[in-house]
Amino acid sequence: MAKYKAGYCRPPKATRFKPGKSGNPKGRPKGSRNLASDLAAELGEPVTIREDGRHRRVSKQRALIKSLMAKSLQGDVRAAAALLSLYARVPIEGNELQILQRFGPRLLKSLEQD
Repeated sequence: MAKYKAGYCRPPKATRFKPGKSGNPKGRPKGSRNLASDLAAELGEPVTIREDGRHRRVSKQRALIKSLMAKSLQGDVRAAAALLSLYARVPIEGNELQILQRFGPRLLKSLEQD
């Protein structure tokens, strides 16, 4: 019988993990949060904004969208692009799809003229 030769990608048999034992026994702690859950929690927190001279409490996500909309209506192209890219990620329904199919060619023509 040939003797086992340890080397690259072949650790010695004595130092390998035993069957049923993990190399990371503690593993990921329960309740640890990832980026997506932290971001969702942060965007869901309420913040006070001033709208039409009145104070309102809305989520940070809603305040961000309102801010982007206000800037884009004032002519900020980057804010409009950011807002449209966000809207493009939202799933659309049948009725909205028909509207976009009718509006799409007119939008493309107007962009070609600029």
